[in-house]
Amino acid sequence: MESHKTKRFVADTWGETKGYELIDSGDGSKLEKFGGVVMDRPEASAVWAKKLSYKKWDEANASFESTSKAAGLWRKNGKVAETWHLEYKSPVNPRLRLKFKLEMTRFKHVGIFPEQASNWEYLASRLNEGDKLLNLFAYTGGASLAGKCAGADVTHVDAIRQVINWTRENMELSGLTGIRWVVEDALKFLRREVKRGNKYTGVVLDPPTWGLGPKNEKWKLEHSLVEIVELVSQVVEPGGFIVMNTYSGLPPSTLETLWRRVLPKASTECGELCLQGRDGHLLSTGSLIRVEL
Repeated sequence: MESHKTKRFVADTWGETKGYELIDSGDGSKLEKFGGVVMDRPEASAVWAKKLSYKKWDEANASFESTSKAAGLWRKNGKVAETWHLEYKSPVNPRLRLKFKLEMTRFKHVGIFPEQASNWEYLASRLNEGDKLLNLFAYTGGASLAGKCAGADVTHVDAIRQVINWTRENMELSGLTGIRWVVEDALKFLRREVKRGNKYTGVVLDPPTWGLGPKNEKWKLEHSLVEIVELVSQVVEPGGFIVMNTYSGLPPSTLETLWRRVLPKASTECGELCLQGRDGHLLSTGSLIRVEL
């Protein structure tokens, strides 16, 4: 019987520039520094007690308060810029230099998932000039930018045009050009790519748990997950790879079973996406699997 091992993918490459830092976590929240802005945001997995004093937490520049299951509002402590920039410089790959525009959204996100630095490093090391990368459910495009830094031809798919526009700003800030933008439902796009016979060196996907499309189409991950996995397996070329993240609560073992059913001969590496706090402790943010054909 084959052994199954889970791994912790830790985003520990932010380096001395401290573009991002997890200052503290606990009591259902995390205290983070994005560039020069300190933020207090909800984090369900931080079930332990805070290490720093409440006074330190109260000094945050902005705190997010949930008003519903998926939205809320920001409480600002003094004057905070509406938008600001954050830079990521890889300590091991000089080509990998990314820049993001950040802003406080009503969904508590700010335009970057810092734990994804682990995947940016993987993409930069795995892709070569002229390879083809498909980024599905691509949000503000960290993976797309990393692929472009490596010289890949990048196709970036997201159903929301405003998010595509945000990614375009990030591309320009990063001094990059030439990403192919596709404003469309990822599932519809995949179905067409399979019919066309198009293939990619790598596919990155981060399907949301639920959401609404540009025409208020309802999306639920459990209704489409199996089909997405099957379609992605058909657009990856031999010798290629797949990177799948999920913040939906699906454990790594579930992702591993999904992909092994479809690609039984592929090698897989799965586990938790983690941030490392200032005190050295890890905060799990989601599940990740990398599949190599």
